[in-house]
Amino acid sequence: MGSLPNFTLYPYLITLRLGSNKLDGVISEAHFSKLINLWFLDLSSNPKLVFETSPDWIPPFQLVDIQLSSVKLGRHFPKWLQTQKSYSVLDISNSGIAGYIPNWFWTNLPTGCSLNLSNNGISTLAHDSEGIDDLHKVRADIDLSSNQLEGSIPLFLLQIATSLYLLDNKFSGLNSICNAAQSLPLKVLDVSNNQLSGELLDCWSYAEGLAILNLKNNRLTGKIPISIGFLTQMIILRLSNNHLIGKLPSSLKNCTSLSVLDIGENKLSGQIPAWIGKSTELIVLSIRSNNFYGSIPSRLCHLQSLQLLDLSSNWLSSGIPTCLGNITAMKEIGSNPQFVSKGGIEMSQAIVYKSGPVYMIIPRIENDKLRLVWKGVVSEFKNAGLLRNIDLSSNKLIGEIPKEVTELVGLVSLNLSRNNLSGEIPQRIGELKSLDVLDLSNNHLSGPIPSSLSQVSGLSTLDLSNNSLSGKIPTGTQLQTRDAAAYFGNPKLCGDPLSKKCPSEDEPTTSRATEDHGDDQDDDDLLITKGFYISSAVGFIVAFWGFCLTLIFNKFWRYRYLKSLNKAEDWVYVTIAVNKAKLLRIIKS
Repeated sequence: MGSLPNFTLYPYLITLRLGSNKLDGVISEAHFSKLINLWFLDLSSNPKLVFETSPDWIPPFQLVDIQLSSVKLGRHFPKWLQTQKSYSVLDISNSGIAGYIPNWFWTNLPTGCSLNLSNNGISTLAHDSEGIDDLHKVRADIDLSSNQLEGSIPLFLLQIATSLYLLDNKFSGLNSICNAAQSLPLKVLDVSNNQLSGELLDCWSYAEGLAILNLKNNRLTGKIPISIGFLTQMIILRLSNNHLIGKLPSSLKNCTSLSVLDIGENKLSGQIPAWIGKSTELIVLSIRSNNFYGSIPSRLCHLQSLQLLDLSSNWLSSGIPTCLGNITAMKEIGSNPQFVSKGGIEMSQAIVYKSGPVYMIIPRIENDKLRLVWKGVVSEFKNAGLLRNIDLSSNKLIGEIPKEVTELVGLVSLNLSRNNLSGEIPQRIGELKSLDVLDLSNNHLSGPIPSSLSQVSGLSTLDLSNNSLSGKIPTGTQLQTRDAAAYFGNPKLCGDPLSKKCPSEDEPTTSRATEDHGDDQDDDDLLITKGFYISSAVGFIVAFWGFCLTLIFNKFWRYRYLKSLNKAEDWVYVTIAVNKAKLLRIIKS
């Protein structure tokens, strides 16, 4: 907690910046009574600080920069702002203001200023329309997001705003655009997360300079109007999560500067048009959860800057184009942020990520998010284009996974689940070292899990379930330490973490040794046959009669043989007699 200093001691003060502290208490007009030279006032991000002034207070200064975000200003719009004629920045967001904005605020608006009135309880933009219907000369960047605004967007607001952020309100109509008498100055229009309903009117030619159009998360119906294709300077188009039907209008091929095309979660149909491949600067392409059918056009491979491709939950068939491995941006690892101006979007409103020849443009809008299926859950991401994601899940794709996909070493997420893919997982899948998510579940993949997959150290989510994979799960902490559910539905798989164990390396050796020993016994048994016994008997007979015939017919050998027998008999007799005599002497003694 901090107390407020005595500002009256510094009458020549030009800049007063006390933002992002822990100030509390009440600051009143008395604190500023002598600050006649003050230009810059910043008390923002002090949520316990109360700014309290009387309704008729006239400040002694003319401010250029007013930063009072997250300071309690009271429920009524600060009347003292009527005296400020030259400010370029006014931020009174999240300050507790409710009700309406008085007419004088709009009629006194300095041209070229930036207004942030977001996160309040504002329900009406003007007390009445008198004096504010014709403000053609005023230009301002206006943020009125996260308030309680409803009805149709007032025409005067469209006439003065160069950037208009109306997200998270209750607006129901855009028909005022068609009432414009001349071209609107709009560069950015964000009316996402509102209650817009009915068909999109076909009068977008009045906003021909529009670079960012975000109408996602509404209740829009009908077809995408042809006149949206007249917005040739458009960088970002988001129409996702509505009820749009029909085909993509061919006029969109004129929007050659598109970096983000997000039309997911609608009821659009037809084939994916090949002309999308002409949008060479496209970085994010999301058409998920529609009724597109047919094959994936090979022209998409020409999108060298593409970092996010989401075609999931459609009716796409045929195979995955092998040329997807040629997308340059998905081969890059890492990127460096830079600030630039492009397509009329000021440097403060866009970030460009440059990686080699590839530029990544992401609007700096706090609530600007892209809906993706991430790790099996529909989530919203800021800067989603940096994810380098390919999602072709929940289609009718057939054939093998192209080995060329393994060249996209910058991929963070690859989801090919719930298709009819067959064949083996590419052996070089481990080249995708940046992978955080790999989902190949619910296909007809066969063969072993490539051992290279164990080399992907950052793989936090893996799902190979419900395929026809076989063999032992390769050894490696990335594959053995995860939930067994990642491998369920593959009856021929074995090894940790599955309960089905593979034969260990020792068991086959022992078993083989036993088999070899058994083979030796079998070989021995094969030698002891009937022929073996016959040959042994013949040999004995021949040897016996050979010996006997020799003694009969050879007198010398017969004499020697009988003499040796006599000697042996004598030796035996003498040996027995001697031993008997010795034994008798021992007994008598």
